[in-house]
Amino acid sequence: MTTLSVPDMSCNHCKATVEAALAAVPEAGAVTVDLAARKVEVAGPAPAAALLRALDTAGYPATVD
Repeated sequence: MTTLSVPDMSCNHCKATVEAALAAVPEAGAVTVDLAARKVEVAGPAPAAALLRALDTAGYPATVD
């Protein structure tokens, strides 16, 4: 499991965009978003670099927790 911090995620539209971006990454698996904490858990074995790249492309730069 990979936990990401997404500081620019602030609304349900942001949440949906983040979920869609991560779901498109091969082997991401289940994506769980905690909007209040601005954290995302990705259950699958997708490389963190691929997850970060997908979020950056979607306009939501993130870091690995």
